[in-house]
Formats: sequence, structure tokens, C-alpha cells
Amino acid sequence: MSKIRKVVLAYSGGLDTSVILKWLQDVYGCEIVTFTADIGQGEEVAPARRKAKLLGVRQIFVEDLREEFVREFVFPMFRANAVYEGEYLLGTSIARPLIAKHLVEIARRTGADAISHGATGKGNDQVRFELGAYALMPEVNIIAPWREWDLLSREKLLAYAEEHGIPVDYRKKKGAAPYSMDANLLHISYEGGVLEDPEYEPEESMWRITVSPEKAPRRPEYVELTYERGDIVAVNGRRLTPAKALAELNRLGGKHGVGRLDLVENRYVGMKSRGCYETPGGTIMLRAHRAIESITLDREALALKDDLMPRYARLIYNGYWFSPERRLLQTLIDASQEHVNGVVRVKLYKGTVMTVGRSSKRDSLFDPAISTFEDDKGAYNQADAAGFIRLNALRMRIAARLKRR
Repeated sequence: MSKIRKVVLAYSGGLDTSVILKWLQDVYGCEIVTFTADIGQGEEVAPARRKAKLLGVRQIFVEDLREEFVREFVFPMFRANAVYEGEYLLGTSIARPLIAKHLVEIARRTGADAISHGATGKGNDQVRFELGAYALMPEVNIIAPWREWDLLSREKLLAYAEEHGIPVDYRKKKGAAPYSMDANLLHISYEGGVLEDPEYEPEESMWRITVSPEKAPRRPEYVELTYERGDIVAVNGRRLTPAKALAELNRLGGKHGVGRLDLVENRYVGMKSRGCYETPGGTIMLRAHRAIESITLDREALALKDDLMPRYARLIYNGYWFSPERRLLQTLIDASQEHVNGVVRVKLYKGTVMTVGRSSKRDSLFDPAISTFEDDKGAYNQADAAGFIRLNALRMRIAARLKRR
């Protein structure tokens, strides 16, 4: 590999990426450009700028990507009702292609010949960052320090930081959290540390954005969501931008203990991993979107989407957001949403989300005149069902006769 001149580092300002910044300077002797993305992680990103400057970085990019994140990544994913392995709403997975996209854009803007990230060699994120980067910039060099260095423990990282004068939050030194966290506007994930024992029940204090269902309000709360072409455009009648709509649903869901998940999942690299997740707004979105589709989508169109959903979800989980197959699936999914317009009402109560109403003035396929159990005045001829059933039973009747012989 030719000598690396300039690297764009995905920089959070935390212990790992601050050590990576200094390590890149020492080992590669190259110029570092930092990129910090605000995707709603709930922490101020300005300190990352100050710390990068303190460590000698001249080109520092801090960008507010919350609206782009929800509009261009979260919403398209929820049009597909994507769920990985039946439970996980892909909160970390969907953020990585956005970060990869901006790493590449900044690399081009600054003339950098490499990008770097803080993902470990055991996890999924290294795959997601790098597949995204290669799809958008095939010639890019990628430096993943966790696959190169020997700083493979928190103690070694802290020692390196102290040796090189890298400022570290005192709470990090004291080890305040016995697990690692990743947050964005869609969710918070918790992994590692004490959670590596799948029998261990996490302490209540771990959860950050949801109350315990036992301590949630004793009265339910109703929330009304307005949809246009499969996307939420208003909450309780108030039109909101995508990011603000998700933030409001997080607030409402969190208040009622909605969206907690404790899961053992299968990582793309081959191992099983235990993670805990908080996705209050996303949990509401999934239930409500399926409800509006239930009255606006044709039966077979809905069945086709459900057949394709697990594959679509795996593509996102495994890092193939920019792949031709995901783009192709997205075209189909987006086309299916043309008539997914209307209003859904859900009830939040002690960790649950229940759909209690759905309507679409223009696009509802639900016809009460046909569906009624009362006299339908000839809208549906019940006698037609006999021939329908006999035709569908024909292959089974033939097989049964053969078996008797």
C-alpha cells in the first residue's frame, strides 16, 4: 500500500476515537481530518470539536445529520417494516451507511486518501462502515486500528491516553457503565461487560430513555399518526419534520415504557451477541405503519412485502445499504407506498402499543358493505364460496383419492 497522506476519522470525541486519532498520527505520520455526526445521540457534539483541535487537527467537521438520518434512512427502512430476526429494529445498523456516506464525501472534499473508524474486528460495524465506503469510493483506503494495534483492553487504552496527554472524562476512568452504549435518534443499544452473560438481567438504572413499564402512567395515552406515502407527516394533528416526529414519538413511547428489548442476535461475522435496546419511537412506528398498510395495500402486495422483508432487514443488518439489491428492493417498496395515506390511532399503556383505529379517506380498500356480517344487500354472493373452496381443494382431493387406492 502506498503511503497514507491524509485520513478522515469518524470521531466521537470519546476514549476510543481520541486514542485512535493520536495513534494514527504516530503510526501513519499522516494528517488527520475529523468528522463528528450529530444523529441524535443525546450528547453535545461540540466537545468533540474542542478535543480534536487540542490534539492538533486543523480540518474538523461537525455536522447535524438528524433530519437526513430520519428522512433518507430511517423512514425508507420503516416503509419496509424491517425487523431483523423477528425483533430487532436495526437502530445501529441503519446509522452506519449515513456515516460512511459522509466520511467519503469529506474525503473527496479534503483530498484525503483514507478513512478510519473505531469499530472492532469482532463486530458488525466494521463491515457496515467499510461496505458503505467501498460502494461509494472504490479506491478508498480504510484503516481499522482495532485490527492492527495491541491496545485490546480498556486498561491499555486508558494507559495510552495518559501517556500521550489525551484528556479523558473522569467518569470513564472510574468505569461508570459496565457495558458499552451506542445511541442515535432511533435507539440506544447496550452491549458488552456484564451483558455478555445472557442470563444476567440488566439493572433498571441501565435504561436511559424509557421508564419501567411497572412505573409507567396508570392511564393509557392515545396518539394519532398521519401518513402520506408511507411516511409520518404529523403527530396528534401537528405537522412535524421527520426528525422531530421521531423525537416526539420517542418522548411519548419512553414515558409509557414502550420499546425495550433484550436480545441474543446472530452477528454477520459469525458469533452470537447479546444486546439490549431501547427503541420507543420506532416500536410505535412499526405498529402504526402496519396498521395503515392493512387498509390501503392489496392482499398480495402486502404478502409480497412480508416475504421480502426478512431479506431486506438482513441486507441492512449486514451492511449492504448501498448494494444494487437493496436499492432494487427499495424501489419496489417505495412504489407500494403510493396509496399508504391516512391516519392511525394507537394506545400506549405500560410498555405496550395497541392499534385502536385506522382510516384513509382516499385509499382505503376496506369496504364495510362487503365486510359486514349483517345483510349486505347482494354486495357479496355467499354461494360463490362453495366453488372457490372446491377448486382450492382439488389438488388435496386428488392426492387423498390416490392415497386411498
